[in-house]
Amino acid sequence: MTKMYASKHLKLDPKLIAFPYQKEAVEAIRDKEYAAVFHEQGLGKTKIAIDLALFWLNNEIVDSVLIITKKTLVYNWLREFRLHTHIKPVILTQSRRKNYYVFNGPSRIILANYEVVASEYMRFELFLKSRDVGIVLDESAKIKSPKAHISSSFHNLSPLFKRRIIMTGTPVANRPYDIWSQIRFLDQGKSLGDDFAHFKSKVDLPKTSTAEEQNQFESSLKQIWESISGFSVRETKDSGIISLPAKVYHSVITEWAPRQYDMYCSYREDLKTVVIKEGIPTEDKAENILKRLLRLVQIASNPRLVDESYSEEPGKLIELRDLVQKFHKKGQKCIVWSCFTENVDWLARELKHYGTCKIHGKLSIDERNRSVEKFMFQSDVSVLVASPGAAKEGLTLTAGNIAIFYDRGFSLDDYLQAQDRIHRISQKQTCYIYNLIMEESIDQWIDILLSAKQWAAKLAQGDITQDDFKRNMPYSFQETLCNILGIKVDK
Repeated sequence: MTKMYASKHLKLDPKLIAFPYQKEAVEAIRDKEYAAVFHEQGLGKTKIAIDLALFWLNNEIVDSVLIITKKTLVYNWLREFRLHTHIKPVILTQSRRKNYYVFNGPSRIILANYEVVASEYMRFELFLKSRDVGIVLDESAKIKSPKAHISSSFHNLSPLFKRRIIMTGTPVANRPYDIWSQIRFLDQGKSLGDDFAHFKSKVDLPKTSTAEEQNQFESSLKQIWESISGFSVRETKDSGIISLPAKVYHSVITEWAPRQYDMYCSYREDLKTVVIKEGIPTEDKAENILKRLLRLVQIASNPRLVDESYSEEPGKLIELRDLVQKFHKKGQKCIVWSCFTENVDWLARELKHYGTCKIHGKLSIDERNRSVEKFMFQSDVSVLVASPGAAKEGLTLTAGNIAIFYDRGFSLDDYLQAQDRIHRISQKQTCYIYNLIMEESIDQWIDILLSAKQWAAKLAQGDITQDDFKRNMPYSFQETLCNILGIKVDK
């Protein structure tokens, strides 16, 4: 197939002007074969990607640009292109018949989700051999697991792209080793090595915390950014590039309902026996223990998730109602986050007096979009109840300035992405993040675990110095878990 480049009569100039830091990012990476855009969530990475794509096309560096994102975000990108350019992208779907016309047409900008690339692997391979294609992976943590089928597909296709860009505000999505597969897509292992197991062993959260192990861990984390900074750009909301309202955190300690506490103690004793036998979990592969830990999270949140016969009002619900009522009286909208789909449905009913809508994974994309519209534009809807898995990425929810985490799981990415649905460009009010923490419960371990993961991510991403890390890193997360479970720790 003859290579195709952008015709000069096409309108390839952006319709809206970029912020200075967005323009600087484009200028820093536009001539590189591969690069990473790690600007913190809410700083407009979409605009950077669009302007970069227009530069590639205008300068005939590529003849087509492929933008890959998550299924729920494809139409967000379509709206952004309508807002920022005169180009209408085409969309690859799971329809092989329709995709045929995309692969064999003159399209300049192509949108697709990650799953399509895996399912259409053979046609993508042929397409890339006949065209000069630039690719942008949006929310690139989607390929963080190197052994996953989708990740392998991108790794194998990587050398066939003329330009490669990855974008995410949380490159260290949950653990420091999450960044390895994303970077391997860019450089085939040049920066972080080609042995994932070896890399993981150096940068995983330490199982123990001797001074020597801590120093080795910190040096390995610091080395990550030093290895990739030559082709990476990152800005945070604290770097002074843009003026955003403050983000204020509050921890709200809640009390147990009597039967709720009895249930919790019973499950805790059962888990204590298992932990003593199998050891403290430090990796996601410890599925048995982690599932049991999650059961404690559910009981602390809403015991009905474990036992449908439970009839008492859970302790956290009392505090949640008080908070929502207070903000409702002030005319402020809030988002209530829960990891559990059943909780989202339940809390939406419990809070319906204040005008609620909801988003979770069992709702269609159209239903989710309608909830976003209601929350953003209807004055009689003041509460959005959502699960991070369905609403943590790509959404602007700045009609609200309050985020209440009714419960939290073990994922740092879920926590950071969810709270920054309100703390982003276009937000005009101070943002308040409330974490409901059940007293003397697994919630306290999750709080310190997420803090440890966040400090590790900051060092790996080059956000802080090693001295900052030493002063703030809570290495006591394993000891905290033992204390919560009532397990004696040998000093």
